[in-house]
Amino acid sequence: MDIVRSWREQRVMLKWRYPILNDSDFIYEEGKKDSMLDKLAKKLNKTRLELELIFADLQKY
Repeated sequence: MDIVRSWREQRVMLKWRYPILNDSDFIYEEGKKDSMLDKLAKKLNKTRLELELIFADLQKY
């Protein structure tokens, strides 16, 4: 997957698409990317694979 959108853009798009998300859900700590993504998936009631597909879909817009 080619990443064409910045993390900031993706974050805004996700918050727009899923109003349940807020800024604190996107807090990134060095070396804990997987932990943050797992928390996002859990909050959205998605599997990690489904979350990755959502991120891939964001690249199309």
